[in-house]
Order: sequence, then C-alpha cells, then structure tokens
Amino acid sequence: MSNQSYESPFCTRYASKEMQYLFSADKKFTTWRRLWVALARAEMELGLPVTEEQVAELEANVDNIDYEAAAAYEKERRHDVMAHVLTYGDACPKAKGIIHLGATSCYVGDNTDIIIMREALGVIKRKLVKVIAQLAAFADKYKALPCLAYTHLQPAQLTTIGKRATLWCNELLMDLEDLDFRMGSLKLLGSKGTTGTQASFLELFEGDHEKVRELERRIAREMGFEGVVPVSGQTYSRKVDFQVCSVLAGIAQSASKFSNDIRLMQSFKEMEEPFEKNQIGSSAMAYKRNPMRDERITSLSRYVICDVLNPAFTAGTQWFERTLDDSANKRIAVAEAFLGTDAILNILLNVTDPAHGFVVYEKIIRRRVMAELPFMATENIMMDAVKKGGNRQELHERIRQYSVEAGRRVKEEGLDNDLCERILADPMFMITPEEMDALMKPENFIGRCPEQVEEFLRDCVQPVLDANGVSDDTAEILV
Repeated sequence: MSNQSYESPFCTRYASKEMQYLFSADKKFTTWRRLWVALARAEMELGLPVTEEQVAELEANVDNIDYEAAAAYEKERRHDVMAHVLTYGDACPKAKGIIHLGATSCYVGDNTDIIIMREALGVIKRKLVKVIAQLAAFADKYKALPCLAYTHLQPAQLTTIGKRATLWCNELLMDLEDLDFRMGSLKLLGSKGTTGTQASFLELFEGDHEKVRELERRIAREMGFEGVVPVSGQTYSRKVDFQVCSVLAGIAQSASKFSNDIRLMQSFKEMEEPFEKNQIGSSAMAYKRNPMRDERITSLSRYVICDVLNPAFTAGTQWFERTLDDSANKRIAVAEAFLGTDAILNILLNVTDPAHGFVVYEKIIRRRVMAELPFMATENIMMDAVKKGGNRQELHERIRQYSVEAGRRVKEEGLDNDLCERILADPMFMITPEEMDALMKPENFIGRCPEQVEEFLRDCVQPVLDANGVSDDTAEILV
C-alpha cells in the first residue's frame, strides 16, 4: 500500500478479496493463457500443425507469468496482447510459433471479460441469495409485530415489521431472477477474427467452414460455455456489458431502498443497525448512534446506479465493427460495478445477520403506533355506531371535528392524543370503555400481514432457497 499515490477505496475499504481477485491482473492474464491453450488444442485436434507437446508446454506454463518481462515488452511494442504473447513464448519455446494462431486481440480480451463477468455474477448471486435468506428469517420472526405504515412519509394505516421486510426481500428476488437470466444467457465471443468474419481461420483450414465452426464449439466447451455469440464484429456487442451492469444497478436500487428505510426507522428509534461496543458515532456528539452501515449502502448504491450509464453510452457509440473508445471506459466501469455491488452485499449480509444484525425496539414501535391509532380506528368506531342505529354522516362530521381538535392539541400543545376520550364522552357513538379497549389493539388493524408474510415465504422465497442449497434455518449457504 502506497501513501503517495491514489488507490481505489474499493480495494482498500469496500470490496471482498474474492471479488478483487476476479478483476486482478493475475486472473486476467492466466485466463488469456487458458484461452490460448484452448485455441491451440482445438487447432491441433482439427488438423493444424500444432503438436501435443506444444499444447502440453502451454498448459504447464499457464501460471508462470513474468510480469516484469510483459511490462518491458508492452513499453517497447505499445500493445498489451502482443506483450503477453511474447512473454508466453519466452516461457514456452517449443510452442512459441503457434501461440495466438489466427486470432486477434479480442479473442483473449473479450472472451476473458465474459468469463470473468460470469464468475463475478456467481459471487454476487451467492451473496444475494444469503441476504434474501436472512431477510426471510427476519420477516418470519416479526410477521405479526404491528408498526406504522406510511404513504407520503405520513402515518397511514398499520403494517407489520415482517411485512415491510417482505417488500425488501421481494425486490431482491426480482434482482435474482434478472441475474439468473443474464448469467445463463452469457456466451463467449468465440474465435471470430479481426472484423468478425473468421477469414483468418477459414484460411488456416483451407476453406473448411465446418472446421471453423467446430473450432469455436471446442473452445467454448473447454472454457465451460454452451455456445458463442452467433455474429459479431471484432468484439462481442457492448450491450452485453450494459445488460450485466443493469442487473448490478438493479441490486443497488433494491439495496438503496432498503437502507433508506432502515435509516428512517433508526431516526424514529424503532430499529437500529448493528452498533459495536467501542464504536464511535460522532467525533463531537458522543451519544450518537449513526446508521453508518446503511448510509454506506446508500452511498455505494448511488455510485453503481450512476455507473450503468458508462456501458450504455459505450454500447451506443461503437462504430461499425469496433472502435477502441470502449477500452479505457470498459475496464473501469464494469469492474467497479461489480466491486461496488459486492461491497453493498457485504454490508447487507452484516446488517441482516440474525446473530448480530438489526435491533428492534418493540416498545418504541408500539408507543408510536398507539399515538396514531385513535385516528386509524375512527372508521371502525363509526361503523359500529351505525350498526347501533347512528347516522353515518353525522358521526363522520363529529369525528372530523374531534380529530382536528385532537391533532391541534398534539401538534400545538405537545399533549397526548385524546381523540378516544372525546368519542367516549359523546353519547352519539354509543361505545363503552370496554368496547373501546377491545377495539384499540394494534393487532386488529394489520389486515392479512402475518398470512401474507407466511404465503410469500412459502410460495416465493422457499423455492428459491431450496434451489440454491440454503439450509432450512436460512443461516448458511451450502453452495
């Protein structure tokens, strides 16, 4: 670590070592070499003058990369792929003459990008599924705990803490569905040549079109893919980068909504994210417990959401069979979208961990519910009075007047909500204190929340957890 040059916070603060390795030089260049091995092997098997000895030598030296030599070659030749061709050749003198035979730079560059993106999506998926599992456990635990629900950030009716958690969980399930689709549809570029015509390979195979097609199929199989893109210029369509980054931006959107909700609830003192024993909330205000984890989720999510514009513009400004204005932008934007999403999920895993995650303050939640419940109960009170012979319109007007006065008392005088007392004192409503007590229970106003949570977990979440090898207690990913 240098203290005199810029280093990405994704590497020093946020992203996991696992994700950082996927976008490392070592992962990139060893994958280039694996692709060169696959190309040489397929060419040998299809009759080109490549020997088993040469292929074996290439395989034996996949990890034997002299980075200093590669840097020297690139400084001299001003071409990164040729620098590594020459470096590989130095390590493989018998195979030196057949490395990269018939290929162009994008054979290693673009195919490697697809391979790395698919592996990175696998890391994202594993973490995303575990977050869903942990949120599902939280939703089940609090499925019947009443809390205020909001529209326009104003108290509306009641919901439950668990039902609110299903809203977060459902959006992540939507993201997982998108991720599975994109991950399953990724295809290698294959061996398309300089402008996508495969002219060089057709020349090598002396006009045998079937061998050119079979070459791609064999390379794809060796690299673990079912197929290659049907047509291309020199590169795979840059829309693929946009589509993949859009999945990541979708996860960031869901995470941001979640983190903002938690930040608001922590402001209400209803819930808190984890706060360690010796953690300092503020350098000035020692009493503060700031939601720094969720604020970081919000911040990183904003970056990932905005970052998706980079591959969008890149895809839209490619000229004909390719231009190189994609390269510098692509290597930053795509990598950072993955690193940012990885960081977001790492924090989500922490704050939703059932062992040391959220703290729920049930008494504060109930106190805030009871302060608003009289207003929410008025429709039920009115309906009961009508059943006893009251006039609906007259009752409605009386409730309106009492509600205005009770609200003024709360807001202007800082006193308790006395709406129920006003209604009890009015014989028009024909309600006894016992009836009022029976009615004024928050559990009477949560509708089907517990049942909705149970149905959602059973019908929507559990099949996903089962399909991804999550244990019954939702505590551990087994894959």
